[in-house]
Formats: sequence, C-alpha cells, structure tokens
Amino acid sequence: MNWAVTTYDSAFGYVSAHGAPLIDLLDPQPGERVIDLGCGTGAFSAEIAERGAEVLGIDGSKEMIAQATAQHPGLSFAVGDAHDFTTSESFDAVASNAALHWMTRDPAAVIRQVHAALRPGGRFVGELGGAGNCAELIAAMQTAWRVFGMGEPELPWYFPSPAEYTARLEEGGFTVRLLEYAERPTRMNEGPNGAADWVRTYAANALADVPPELIEPLLGRINDLAAPALRRESGWVADYVRLRFAAVRKADTA
Repeated sequence: MNWAVTTYDSAFGYVSAHGAPLIDLLDPQPGERVIDLGCGTGAFSAEIAERGAEVLGIDGSKEMIAQATAQHPGLSFAVGDAHDFTTSESFDAVASNAALHWMTRDPAAVIRQVHAALRPGGRFVGELGGAGNCAELIAAMQTAWRVFGMGEPELPWYFPSPAEYTARLEEGGFTVRLLEYAERPTRMNEGPNGAADWVRTYAANALADVPPELIEPLLGRINDLAAPALRRESGWVADYVRLRFAAVRKADTA
C-alpha cells in the first residue's frame, strides 16, 4: 500500500488518537520487548515506549518508516512485511493499531509470524476494522464505480467477523482472552471533502486505475452517495466498526 504519509498524520490523525484504549489493554511494562506491527509513522510506538517498554516498530512502507525514524529518533524501526517478518529473539508482546486490516494477502500468515516472534505466554493485542467497517463508504464507492462504467473497485481491506478472527487466532496457536466488536462512528475532523478525502487517502490504489479525467467527477459522486448516511450538520462521520482483541501465545507442546 502506498500511503500519502503527510495526509495520514494530519488530515486523518484520529487513527492514532483512537489507540489510547489499546495501550491500556496492552499494558506494556518497563523492560518488556514489544513489536508495534504496522507502526506507520510511529505514534503508537512512542506511546508504548513511554510506558518503559523497548519497542520495535515494523511497517511495510519505507516512507512510513523514514518518517517514524525522523519523528522518534530514540526508537527502533524497521521495514518489514507482516506476512513474513522474522526476529532474532523472542518478544513479550506484539501490538497492532489500525493496521491488520491492510494485511490482506494472507491473514493467517500474519498470525503465524506473530506467534513465531513471541515467547510462550507472550501477548498479541490489536485493533482492526471488523465486518461492516465503512459499509456506507464502500457502498458509495462501488455504486460510483458502476455509474462511471468501471465495474467494481478493488478494495484493499480485510474486515473479519469476530467469529472468523477468533478462529484464526486459535488455529494460529493463541488463546483469546478478550474480543470486543462495536460500531464507532468517527468524525472526519480535518477531511473537508468528506468521503472524497477518505477515498483519496485510504483507497488510493483503487483511484490509480481510474482515468484522470474521471477522478474528480467520481469523487463528487461518492460524496453525493455517502452524504445522506454520513454527513451531519457538524461535519462528516466515518462509519467505523472496530474489532479489538487480546490473545496469549499458547505454551509449546512436545
């Protein structure tokens, strides 16, 4: 995924802001070694480090890692694909905030790599989009694509149901301790063009396949389609549905 790094942190900074409850669920302890998987520009990594843990931020985007390193020079970051990253030693915890739903190639492989990176009894804590996440935004995209004669856009997200993700975790060698699934309508505080800005940021790859002369009319139609459900007098709202979990790596068996 090619992120618009500046836009990600400025116009859509609420992604990082909503990590606050997740840090409490992770509860990193001084001296623990923690991986922030899909660390982006490092905001969540910095929160983990503030609790006294030693954190390694991993992200597949070189641009994100470069910005994370510049913004948090005292922390460790590395470019790595969550589907096949490796570590030279075991970690106490792996955490992921608003990133696992981008890891679509093989979600089970991501869980396997997390399992391999953890010591027995190590924690895997995360939050991702759940089934139904951004349903109105996605429906507006799909309808607009059809209106302009382009069929269905290729969507870059994996939004599992609670049952599906629980099964994946258990099959991957984890015991699920907590799983929460809830709607979280979220203000688009600094996305003045609403759904259009959301698509520019989060569906940039789909837009890359659109003829240049159709992009602005297409985005305008997406706004028109999404507005009845997502535009309020106070501004635009994204129809987020979040899945938050805490799991523990099972002990190795002979």
